[in-house]
Amino acid sequence: MVASRVFPLESIRTDGWFERIGEGVGSFQTLCEVIGPRFFAFSMITGARIVALTIDRRNPEQTLVDFVVVTDDTPASDSATQRLSLHDFRQRLVNALATEEPPGPIPTRPTDVESIQRHIGVRYLLLAPLFGYSLTSLSNDVFGSMLRAQRDGIEELYELEEFRARIRLHVRDELQRAERPGTGRGAIDLARVQEAEEAAARGDDVHVLELLGTWPAPLAIFLRTPEGQALSAETRGRIATALALLGSACISLGETEKGEEILRLGIQYAGDTPVASQVYHRLGQSMLRAGRFGEAIGPLKRAANLGATGGIIWLELASAFVERNRWLAAYGAALEARDAGASESDVGAVVSRIEERFGVTVTRWRSLTGI
Repeated sequence: MVASRVFPLESIRTDGWFERIGEGVGSFQTLCEVIGPRFFAFSMITGARIVALTIDRRNPEQTLVDFVVVTDDTPASDSATQRLSLHDFRQRLVNALATEEPPGPIPTRPTDVESIQRHIGVRYLLLAPLFGYSLTSLSNDVFGSMLRAQRDGIEELYELEEFRARIRLHVRDELQRAERPGTGRGAIDLARVQEAEEAAARGDDVHVLELLGTWPAPLAIFLRTPEGQALSAETRGRIATALALLGSACISLGETEKGEEILRLGIQYAGDTPVASQVYHRLGQSMLRAGRFGEAIGPLKRAANLGATGGIIWLELASAFVERNRWLAAYGAALEARDAGASESDVGAVVSRIEERFGVTVTRWRSLTGI
């Protein structure tokens, strides 16, 4: 069997590239507000250089965007200016980025930066941080290429093609969010949160969606502004609560990917507020129910470390550990669940699976230690 090769990505990681460029662009804030920050970033990635805007205040979607396409073969000076409505311009960007392209050849040396970039895809290296991914390493063995990434403080592992497909889905979802009516900043009314909590308690997921469904897009933009960064802990907590309710409602209604994205936005707003453990817990539960046990471990552990109470979270962690063949960790989580008040039958179900795996060894050890 071919040994696994690991390629650290510190030298090519692009975290914060968009914000750094913004520091040197005088019209950066205006372009972000009119076009949308991610679409402005998309334009840079695709080489669509915006040269003028004709803003339609009454009908923003009919705002006109003048741009030139700059490539390695065609500099800006040789490119004809094109004009599209904001809607069509966004569509053009998404179509360009959502088109599949084969990865480059598998790199052979950790120092061959260009080869590593081609294998992952330069566009994916630039898109990843826009959606919260911080790439840490690439590995390759007989089974294929794997990417390790940090997202919202959670370490995740993806097959390369799975990761690329996930990024393309994020790009397409961004267009859908932008075209959803009622996504202006004025649509955020914190008075709706209590009504959404009551609807969630009744199990009325559709009403939660009606109340809060337009919030994620303006909140994602607002988070990047100085005003968003200066919010009080109480306000951030209420917004995080709303996003947790909305994300869970979407997941219950079958829109798992969308719901998890909303929960991740909720994590960013939650910060170190008391709501954070709840949002991480909901994200971990969604991954667990979807059978993504390895991914579920990170947010569930984070929720437990942030103070999530009760035996449920430890039982869920134990279940995820068992599915990933991490038997000692599963046994430890089962003991934590018992100490947190979980029923003996639930704890016993986990321990029984461990005993099935290791047989008399575990039984003797438990008799000796009394645990």
